[in-house]
Amino acid sequence: MGNERFLSPGELKDDYVIKSLRPTSLEEYIGQRNVKGRLQIAIEAAKVRNEPLDHILLAGPPGLGKTTLSHIIANEMGTNIYVTSGPVIEKQGDLAAILTGLEQGDVLFIDEIHRLGRAIEEILYSAMEDFQLDIMIGKGPSARSIRLDINPFTLVGATTRSGLIGAPLRNRFGMVLEMEFYQLEELEEIIERSSRLLDVRIEKGATKLLAMRSRGTPRIANRLLRRVRDFATVDGSNMITEEMVTKAMEVMGIDAEGLDDMDRKILRVLMENYGGGPAGLKAIAASVGTEPETISEVYEPYLLQAGFLVRTQRGRAVTEKAYRHLGLKPNRPGSLFGDI
Repeated sequence: MGNERFLSPGELKDDYVIKSLRPTSLEEYIGQRNVKGRLQIAIEAAKVRNEPLDHILLAGPPGLGKTTLSHIIANEMGTNIYVTSGPVIEKQGDLAAILTGLEQGDVLFIDEIHRLGRAIEEILYSAMEDFQLDIMIGKGPSARSIRLDINPFTLVGATTRSGLIGAPLRNRFGMVLEMEFYQLEELEEIIERSSRLLDVRIEKGATKLLAMRSRGTPRIANRLLRRVRDFATVDGSNMITEEMVTKAMEVMGIDAEGLDDMDRKILRVLMENYGGGPAGLKAIAASVGTEPETISEVYEPYLLQAGFLVRTQRGRAVTEKAYRHLGLKPNRPGSLFGDI
């Protein structure tokens, strides 16, 4: 996998097997109860009225099922789905070509919608609101604008950084659904379902151990399951045991809380170099040798969710839980937590 991080919540090159484990209906979809409930009602209402579903914005950290949900929405509505992403749509003509090709009620899924250019966003306004497209023809003094009607469609946007989406675009979404990290029981259910699809048996205790290390993220849960299945295959067994999970996690450097080497390095740097914090994002990034955006988008969400980090007005700081987990004590009296 090269420099790819195994515990990355984003998609890796060899995640193609995980795609086959994706549920295809809301009934099969595990977790995100609030999101599922709101979608169920909206889909049923749209079907009764024989109208396209309202535009939907799915927000939350990567790996929580935003892409899966977009396909489920299309399946439930009985329509086609066109998948693209913000960085791919570079010119107004690119988006115009996509929009004019959509059939009645089709779903257009734009991943990383916060990375759309401002000019591209502006085309979306009338397309989402009036199902019309304003296109400029020609250049210079002879340039003129024409308006095209397009088929009513549903835009499903996905973002890991909803704060970067401007108000004009956000306000055109009928539903803004916030995705949350999964509970332990939900991850166990997902692992049990995936093990059946992968035709491998797994002990109840092993399921729990994997869920605890899955960082609240189904994509990581399925990736860990596949890797432990490899260990089982090498052992000539079709049963994943607790002992097997523990052994595999030790080899991979993943601890009981689902932290890997880089997670622990970030926490140690804060403790040892900055007295537990607070410290600025750029300072932390320079100390661990990575980009500030990588820390804020890839590592930080889970460390915050799991209670190892806190954000303060002056920067990031480690918590008492982080000190306990790494078996360290604050190295200065002025630490955020004093003596622990």
